[in-house]
Amino acid sequence: MDPKPVSDSSVTMTELVLPSHANPLGTVFGGVIMSWIDICAAIAAQRHARRVVVTASIDMLHFRSPITVGCVVHLRAQVNHAWRSSMEVGVRVDGENPLTGETHHAATAYLTYVALDEKRRPVEVPPVLCETPEQERRSRDAQARREKRLANRSISEYESR
Repeated sequence: MDPKPVSDSSVTMTELVLPSHANPLGTVFGGVIMSWIDICAAIAAQRHARRVVVTASIDMLHFRSPITVGCVVHLRAQVNHAWRSSMEVGVRVDGENPLTGETHHAATAYLTYVALDEKRRPVEVPPVLCETPEQERRSRDAQARREKRLANRSISEYESR
């Protein structure tokens, strides 16, 4: 299978924070941000695999700063690395004050998706073709996170016996 460039999976999504998205403090609920992250990342994974994909895990989600009602949310996702049937997608979330144009980094997340065939079984995906040193670094970091995920899964399986 021929590798696919990271740029082929790149997604940018924009959302407006409405009062229905917010808690009593006027900041967007973390669950709303998580939902937007999952959608954005799923689109990136689907673009890479050109298959139906399912969320296997959300590894890390770090909220760095709040986003308030009336702000614009920018989500950027790309496939960082692909293995046999799974892919890690990184998502960066930025908040923008639409009146001043000021932006801030609000969250970062790493998610794993699995591509499925017509019978809902895992199917092979193309490798990722890194085009820049930054993409190569993201790919190496994704591999290291995968090794930790697999080690943690082994520990959890052992402890549940």
